[in-house]
Amino acid sequence: MEFNKRQRITADFSLLIVALIWGLTFSTVKIAIADMAPFTFVAIRFAIAFIFMALFCWKKLFRFRRRDWIPGIFVGIFLFSGYSFQTIGLQFTTVSNAGFITGLSVVLVPLFYSILKRSFPSPLVLVGAALAGCGIGLLCLNEGYIYNFGDILVLACAVSFALHIIAIGRYASQVDATVLASIQIGTVAILSAAAAFVFEPNTPIQFTKEVWIGLLTTAIPATSLAFFIQSYMQKFTTPMHTAIILSMEPVFAGLFGYLLLNEVMGTRGLWGAALVLAGMILSEIREIYSEKAAFNEITCDSSKTG
Repeated sequence: MEFNKRQRITADFSLLIVALIWGLTFSTVKIAIADMAPFTFVAIRFAIAFIFMALFCWKKLFRFRRRDWIPGIFVGIFLFSGYSFQTIGLQFTTVSNAGFITGLSVVLVPLFYSILKRSFPSPLVLVGAALAGCGIGLLCLNEGYIYNFGDILVLACAVSFALHIIAIGRYASQVDATVLASIQIGTVAILSAAAAFVFEPNTPIQFTKEVWIGLLTTAIPATSLAFFIQSYMQKFTTPMHTAIILSMEPVFAGLFGYLLLNEVMGTRGLWGAALVLAGMILSEIREIYSEKAAFNEITCDSSKTG
């Protein structure tokens, strides 16, 4: 699929805003999770998000086509799997390990995409994805990296998130963005509630001020609006490019952690941010040259016909 320059720039900027919003939620969720179990928090978050979508988009929600359900549920399962493996994995591994391994989805997307399309990604895209992955490592990984069972679970989380990005890219042009976002959000809410029933049956539910702040900041801006933007804007860009842009999430997380929680990023973090930005730029170079070549070709053709 071909995208014009304005559509691609708009999509890139919108996805960057999504990464910023998700980066902000690290601070609010970190505070909220201290008072509410993870699966319960995720279930309520996505339930509120679905209700918000229903209130403002009810006309479209009641016009679901039968063929829209399967893509929405399919995408939602990948999203739920990512949250599930990440949440359970965090019980057995460190936050730094989980952050780095989850970020491997940036590298996995072009690999999976090439397998599905039976093609090989451009070297610049692969190098860009690798740099972004290394950057996430510097941002999130502490000294003394050790594999354990939790790391394996979080690796499954990275695989799920990578497949989620590819799945959205596959169905974004076929299903209305509001419908796709709503079905996947509802799917995560239902599956998370089931997971909370299984893994957190005796955990008390406390709606403290911190929990409400966490829910309100994540349910609407970081879930309803963010997934709507992602579902709609991925029609105008590629899954590989989306993965690299969304890798800015930990960069923003570090920034807001410093601003809101006084967490210092340090030299390693700054180098990590630089590598992520370098990965984004490298992923763009081939497209820039392709557009320039196409423009030159059009110019030459025009001069010949004139």
